[in-house]
Amino acid sequence: MIDPIAIAIGPLKIHWYGIIMGLAFFLGTYLARYNSKRSGIDPDHVLNMVVLIIPAAIVCARLYYVTFEWQQYKDNPLDIFAVWQGGLAIHGGLIGGVLAGAWYIRKHNLPFLRLADIFMPSVILGQAIGRWGNFINQEAHGDVVSAEFMEKFPAFIREQMFIGGQYYHPTFLYESLWNLVVFAILMLMLYRFKKFDGQVLFSYMILYSIGRFFIEGMRTDSLLIADTLRVAQLVSLCLIAAGVILMLVFARKSKQAGHSQNSIE
Repeated sequence: MIDPIAIAIGPLKIHWYGIIMGLAFFLGTYLARYNSKRSGIDPDHVLNMVVLIIPAAIVCARLYYVTFEWQQYKDNPLDIFAVWQGGLAIHGGLIGGVLAGAWYIRKHNLPFLRLADIFMPSVILGQAIGRWGNFINQEAHGDVVSAEFMEKFPAFIREQMFIGGQYYHPTFLYESLWNLVVFAILMLMLYRFKKFDGQVLFSYMILYSIGRFFIEGMRTDSLLIADTLRVAQLVSLCLIAAGVILMLVFARKSKQAGHSQNSIE
């Protein structure tokens, strides 16, 4: 088992979870600044937005999780602040990040969809990296599996997924790998196949949510509504539907605009 504390200096403890999340934010920010230069957006705007987005995402991710797991925290409210123990809901983080980013974009009169397209590869890359924080904390895993099944995985994953005398599905790994596939698709779309602003954002909504929906069904620690309905699956279905509709609407508008431009020429 990997010690969740990476560095301990007296009372100061630095957790692997925090280091991994910090790496995710750093790489995501670097990538967003790089993409902004290629997309004609001042990279300073990206940096300014990140300063707002990161704390908003962390706070909302925690509040989202605590809201659905209130029974766990109602008797020990100070545990709400122990984010290094895990318990950051991605969908909550997305809500916080979008709200903070939208406020900045509106204030500076920037193109929302173009900036969203710039940020989406960074978001999915950060999610792929962040899942390894769940690995360290032995959370976000699936149900019990056999030792024979776990022989398919490297030794360090097998050992970390051996919890309480049993092996568990490394669903964190499945989602991390799926997110890397989505990351590659979004980057390719951004630089080779983008036809209209919003295309990368809508693709993220669809592709990430498809993977999340199926992987969430394998997990044992899902946030629930009425003890039966998995929140992440419900949100994923909504995002898929919204993404498909928006993709079709904006693709049609882009096509019509192209025809109009050709007619003028």
